[in-house]
Amino acid sequence: MTDITALRQAIATNLATISGLRTDSEVPDNPNPPVAIVELEGIDYDGAMQQGLTTLMFKIIVIVSRQSDRVSQRSLNAYASQDGARSIKIAVESDRSLNGNAMDCRVQSLTSVGSL
Repeated sequence: MTDITALRQAIATNLATISGLRTDSEVPDNPNPPVAIVELEGIDYDGAMQQGLTTLMFKIIVIVSRQSDRVSQRSLNAYASQDGARSIKIAVESDRSLNGNAMDCRVQSLTSVGSL
């Protein structure tokens, strides 16, 4: 079985390449924005015969401070972009083997952006 903790840590390490973004592979008690938190979203077992393929889905929650709605939205827009220095997609996919813990890694979707 894949080491879920190692995968979460590797994703957080990839995210840490974004300048100024804190990362956490586990949900912190007191998040300090801007921070990206890696959560396990789900697991699809038995994608191939004899447990030949297990797919793990992770959710990355990005929290920014609410200095103003405009500033917060612009920060979130940069993180949501498919390219650029602050792109979550680019950062996560910068090491698609996740430090040798995965066969492949890709960012598939962004599901919501908004205030908490």
